Amino acid sequence: MTRIPSSLPINEVLSDIVAALKTSGTVVIKAPPGAGKTTGVPIAMEEAGLITSRILIAQPRRLAARSAAARLADLMGSQIGHDVGYQVRFDRRWRSDTKMVAVTYGILLRQLQADPYLEGIDAVLLDEFHERGLESDLSLGMLLRLKQTVRPDLKLIVMSATMAPQPIADFLSQDGAAVDVVESEGRSYPVEIRYAKKWDRSTIEEQVAAALPSVLRATPGHLLVFLPGVGEIRKTETLIRQLPETRGAEILRLYGDLSPDKQDRVLRESRQRKIVLSTNVAETSVTIPGITAVIDSGAARVMRYDPDVGFPRLQIEPISMAAADQRAGRAGRTEAGMAQRLWTQATHRSRPEFDTPEILRTDLAGAVLQLAGWGERSVADFPWLDAPFPEAVATAESLLKSLGAIDDAGITPTGRRMLRLPVHPRLARLLIAGEEFGIPKRIAVTAAMLSERDPFRRGSGPPKTVRGKNRGNHNLLDSRSDILNALNRLEKYADGAEDPQANEAAARHIFRVAEQLAGMLEGGKGKQESNAEDSDIAIMRALLAAYPDRLAKRRSRGSDRAIIGNGQGVKLSGESKVQEGDLFLVIDVQQATGDAKVRQASMVEHEWLDPAGFSERDEAFFHPSLRQIAARRRLYWNDLLLKETPIESADDDQSQALLHEHAIRNWDRIFPQEDTGLQRLLARIRFLQKWNPELELPALDTESLHAVCFQLCRGRKSFLDLAKAPWRDFILGKLSYQQQQALQTHAPERIKVPSGNEVAIEYQEDKPPILAVRLQELFGWDKTPCVANGRVPLLLHLLGPNRQPQQITEDLASFWEHTYPQVRKDLRRRYSKHHWPEDPTQALASRSGLKRDSQ
Repeated sequence: MTRIPSSLPINEVLSDIVAALKTSGTVVIKAPPGAGKTTGVPIAMEEAGLITSRILIAQPRRLAARSAAARLADLMGSQIGHDVGYQVRFDRRWRSDTKMVAVTYGILLRQLQADPYLEGIDAVLLDEFHERGLESDLSLGMLLRLKQTVRPDLKLIVMSATMAPQPIADFLSQDGAAVDVVESEGRSYPVEIRYAKKWDRSTIEEQVAAALPSVLRATPGHLLVFLPGVGEIRKTETLIRQLPETRGAEILRLYGDLSPDKQDRVLRESRQRKIVLSTNVAETSVTIPGITAVIDSGAARVMRYDPDVGFPRLQIEPISMAAADQRAGRAGRTEAGMAQRLWTQATHRSRPEFDTPEILRTDLAGAVLQLAGWGERSVADFPWLDAPFPEAVATAESLLKSLGAIDDAGITPTGRRMLRLPVHPRLARLLIAGEEFGIPKRIAVTAAMLSERDPFRRGSGPPKTVRGKNRGNHNLLDSRSDILNALNRLEKYADGAEDPQANEAAARHIFRVAEQLAGMLEGGKGKQESNAEDSDIAIMRALLAAYPDRLAKRRSRGSDRAIIGNGQGVKLSGESKVQEGDLFLVIDVQQATGDAKVRQASMVEHEWLDPAGFSERDEAFFHPSLRQIAARRRLYWNDLLLKETPIESADDDQSQALLHEHAIRNWDRIFPQEDTGLQRLLARIRFLQKWNPELELPALDTESLHAVCFQLCRGRKSFLDLAKAPWRDFILGKLSYQQQQALQTHAPERIKVPSGNEVAIEYQEDKPPILAVRLQELFGWDKTPCVANGRVPLLLHLLGPNRQPQQITEDLASFWEHTYPQVRKDLRRRYSKHHWPEDPTQALASRSGLKRDSQ
């Protein structure tokens, strides 16, 4: 007889959940951690007759799947592997008649690939959906597609601790059928939140050690410490074991890769006080009994995709407000508690409200391959709760094509083989290549070493036991491949070599994963592998199959700087020992200012390159220092330039477009600037456009001038050629004959004044045109001349003999009558040799202005 503890808050809404499932077959549940939803909902469904065959309970982590199965089995009065079971990577405990199976989201996706109809499955429960992992988003879309097509009878339950449930319900209602939302308030005790008084420059580990004594004094129960990763857990443990306050306490670690027995030790109830150092797995995935205090570092390790370099990077980031509340809530499950946050209250307000969904921040290659294998024709048409960025999808598709996993028709046979391996597509391709080269076991160790935790972290201390004599020296390094160096070092350690920097648990885990991976390869069972040298070459060639897009070519012989196919510069760091060859693979990279730093690389021989990847192209390019078009005959492998030779550039469309592109970027260097006839012409045309619109002169804005530039680029090769080009003629050519005549008449470049001189008119934007001329050259004019067919008077700058303005006016007649007498008096005194008539309208104009020239 099954039973659900009456103390679980989920009991209050189980009848609503069952009713919703009987009505629509889909329900969205929001309930806080500790409410009992993970165990209560499947049991209630089974008791209501909704599970006749099997329910899959999907969890984001292996630890959560095992924990859920153990709790369910206990409540059902069953043993693991009978009525209740679980399946995680490399660990399966269920049989054909098992009704409840807790799985990771990765296992659920594999089952959807193997059995797209999920035959024999009555229901799927997606737990901890608020974490918004890529696999959970992918699972939700696939299950929705399944329900809308061939499995409308499939029961679907989505459970979240923090997410607003209605958007998920709306998403699942795409076919018009309403989806119910059920919320459980849960039960918790008040938690006192404390913040750091000021920003602390010390390390996270030091901050935890400083805060721990006061937190231990504040509450009597167990203490949970949230840290970003295993490295911080290890360092923190070293520090706090030295504190007198931790004597008598049991200090435990908790993270995803921890062995099941050590995980169970954390989750068991104990009277001895516990200090649990955990990653974010303890945030919502598991409940640790007796926790009354939390120390929160406020950070987590998050995988983000960097499109600039094409590499996913794991980085420590501040957690969201929602995640911080979840962590604090762990202290109030059984009684009042407290949470010490290692950041100030002021900085708390700057944190994001929720974590960014993984689909918007990480590598999508695995997801795109899953969809291709499932027969999805378009990633964009797939039902996403949050659609991925198109650029990230394009990057993933490009990678999968380079790996040979997909082509224009869909998934390839190689891609099908890759899907069967529970690793990233790169590593799956690595395994397949190693198998084809006859080294399935050794390539499995390589893949495990690349995917799992580094077994040679500095400061990890010596192994607990030494299993034989040192039969090698890992300091004798191979200058061809850092991966070979790491592999050889790991193999020697496994064979008994002493290594004080080795982490025995991490090394054991790698070999355990490698054994599982090798067993999944067709040639990985009992096959004799190649000799050592051939095996080393095979590993380096298999790495090329897995990282073809990360092939780099040194900038010069022996240089530690190189360039990869996407144009990104890289630099071999001091950690890399690769010295041979001009080609190498970028395996492990750390982004830096300027060139990315390559920590692990592996040499590539030219003859290893797939001939199908070679192409020869004649390409024009803009030479930045010569500022001209040059051309090269270039040999590429995929997108990586291997070799080039100079050739004569052709006067073709490519050269024209290239010169035009760079001319636009450097417009100030190309387009003739001030004090040129071109600028004066443009000013006249624009002036006439404004005052004589009936002429319908063509627009000469920046876009139009760029178009003129494109025409001028034809047959020219350099910026110098462009600067000397007949810009004025081309622009005048845009005007009809009548328009050119009107331009000359109504916006003349010069005007003839009474002295006989032709004086330039300065046309200004949104201002009257200026005629700057010596006053004595205007004697004889009785009014201001106009342009624009008489619509606009010139603004006269009347200059003295010293060429300085004596008066500025638009009304010459008024000036002669009212202002000139006073100006004449002043000018006669200063320039006595010049002619200053009493009536300028009747006087003879003079070019020099002297008395002798005016008679």
